[in-house]
Amino acid sequence: MRKLVLLVLILAIALGGAAAWLSARVRAPYKGFAATEQFVDIPPGAGTRAIGDRLAAAGVVRDTITFRLALALSRQAKHLKAGEYRFDRPMTPAEVIAKIARGDVYVISVTFPEGLTILDMSKIFEAHGLGTADSFVAAAGNTALIRALDPTATDLEGYLFPETYVVPRRTVAAKLVGLMVERFEKVFTPELRQAAAARGLTTRQAVTLASIVEKETAKPEERPLVAAVYSNRLRIGMALQCDPTVIYALAKAGRYDGNIHKADLSYDSPYNTYRYPGLPPGPIASPGKASLDAAVHPADAGFLYFVSRNDGSHEFARTLDEHNRNVQKFQIQYFRDKRRGR
Repeated sequence: MRKLVLLVLILAIALGGAAAWLSARVRAPYKGFAATEQFVDIPPGAGTRAIGDRLAAAGVVRDTITFRLALALSRQAKHLKAGEYRFDRPMTPAEVIAKIARGDVYVISVTFPEGLTILDMSKIFEAHGLGTADSFVAAAGNTALIRALDPTATDLEGYLFPETYVVPRRTVAAKLVGLMVERFEKVFTPELRQAAAARGLTTRQAVTLASIVEKETAKPEERPLVAAVYSNRLRIGMALQCDPTVIYALAKAGRYDGNIHKADLSYDSPYNTYRYPGLPPGPIASPGKASLDAAVHPADAGFLYFVSRNDGSHEFARTLDEHNRNVQKFQIQYFRDKRRGR
């Protein structure tokens, strides 16, 4: 009898020790990878055993037994979510499981400001480590994405909506470009499309005008006024004479050095609105929502000219004489005074 009691006691102590050992392992933070960070990709449909194997192989949890015990205690087995997860510190199995159950996947925020070209955007894409700039430019050549709205598009210039996109680390250029076009289609609403049609503008023409507005001013209150200037010029057959279109033409040819020179105004390109009447062949940048709205809802104003006040704002004029006086004040006299230190 004593032997039986002793055996039971030994077993109880052993089981208690094993339980304490397992409990300690479940509660202990662990980091079994040498690098500063470790990524673990959990594919859709992966079972708990496969997830445990991946985490253990990556050194995120000590072993699969510890993971499965912690998972049973957490009651989160049915809530683990697919995706790529980033680990950069020692974590307990419970913390690892909670992270995956929350779906706290690793993502990258990529911000494309308004007024960028495809080439500008490609450099941002590459800078975030998502792929090469060339791959982004190539993806932006897929005009099938915008064919329903613009069957004449030769690339997606103007249709990659400028915004912040939160994407997984392995997002390829084609996927991101697709998201950007989808966003453009949502922002350029049926109401805006109807407003464009009412003004006799195709989608391509409306976006082209909006891209010019975007490049000419960053002030929200000025966008409808700038749109009015160019809409008025188009209506009376007056040349747009828009510097950003010349810059775009030069940049496409690899000839833009950061400054626009007098000789550049005669550069032979269909995008040069000093040489060719009407709108250029297509957008010169990606406009934001405010510029798209301004292009189809320009201000009811008779302005035909505007000049920079050198503080980010502009002075508008209805006549050439008025415009010349503004140029004299805000350009010639301003820089003359500046050279004199006034």
